[in-house]
Amino acid sequence: MSSNFGTLFRISTFGESHGGAVGVIIDGCPPLLPIGVEEIQAELDRRKPGQSVITTARAEQDRCEILSGVFEGRTLGTPICIVVRNEDARGSDYEPFKDKYRPSHADFTYDAKYGIRNWRGGGRASARETIGRVAAGAVAKKLLKQLANVEIVSWVSRVASIEATVDPLAVTLDNVEQNIMRCPDPAVAERMIALVKEVKSQGDSVGGTVDCVLRNVPVGLGEPVFDKLEADLAKAMMSLPASKSFEVGSGLAGTYQRGSQHNDLYFNAGDHVGTRSNRSGGIQGGISNGEPITFRVGFKPVATILQPQQTVNQKWEEVELMPRGRHDPCVLPRAVPMVDSMAAIVVADHFLRQRALDPNWIERQVPGK
Repeated sequence: MSSNFGTLFRISTFGESHGGAVGVIIDGCPPLLPIGVEEIQAELDRRKPGQSVITTARAEQDRCEILSGVFEGRTLGTPICIVVRNEDARGSDYEPFKDKYRPSHADFTYDAKYGIRNWRGGGRASARETIGRVAAGAVAKKLLKQLANVEIVSWVSRVASIEATVDPLAVTLDNVEQNIMRCPDPAVAERMIALVKEVKSQGDSVGGTVDCVLRNVPVGLGEPVFDKLEADLAKAMMSLPASKSFEVGSGLAGTYQRGSQHNDLYFNAGDHVGTRSNRSGGIQGGISNGEPITFRVGFKPVATILQPQQTVNQKWEEVELMPRGRHDPCVLPRAVPMVDSMAAIVVADHFLRQRALDPNWIERQVPGK
């Protein structure tokens, strides 16, 4: 089973939903990066369960421990191991349907692939695995901030048919964190919250989209042909639990335009080359062009709903299943830190790859150098 991601900034996540612990090993982080457990904890607190009335009630504090790779508040350049102990695991909640396949879960496919699965909360397929990603993302964000002042902000842009329209260049983390939906439009956020509460009361779930912007990304990140920047971002986002779609820049909407409408025209901005529009989403030819990188990730409704459903058991007999357990009626608010963490990991990896290829590439962006 592949649990590794990245080339130079490389992560390996471990652990299962109702096992002893979950976490991550980060390899390739440069030495002397100032990082503390409190910075990592701040990101995990944004992801943890039980933070509002529209998230799962599982009572996990998700306290992180740095076991290696950091000394006296700075990275050593050696592997960084971060672990979070599971404190409120209730595997017995899943025992009544351990032999039944939950609709739209990984139960059947894991059984078919491996001949065995951990039926307690989905095991490795659980979104609890993303704790390691978010912890690693905190380190990647700090690295990008120090190297190039890169800023990453993600937010809930749509829940079902309720959509927020905001300027991606103006959204700040404070805007996002001002409400439990993590939508920077307060009025729209209230409508989203009301819908999620309604859906929750019906034992149902709802999906939507998360938007992300990366600002101050230098020109030149991305490796043609197969490691294009948007290709790696797509892989990162589509590896997240419940993700179903990925669009960069104009995305699908751009396919309705003509080239004369869609092209981003260049101009001399004085200290850099700019584009008059950004339908490319900050990436051209698989390489960052210096404009803000913008993309959108679609998430399906959470598969576990508290309603009876028809399914089959391990003997392929048709049975009825009534799920139990603690689940999000809408994954979107907790998906926000997952999205910007994976974006940070991808861009940090490509930054280190480009710096290894040509340490002076940023200086070469200035004419005459």
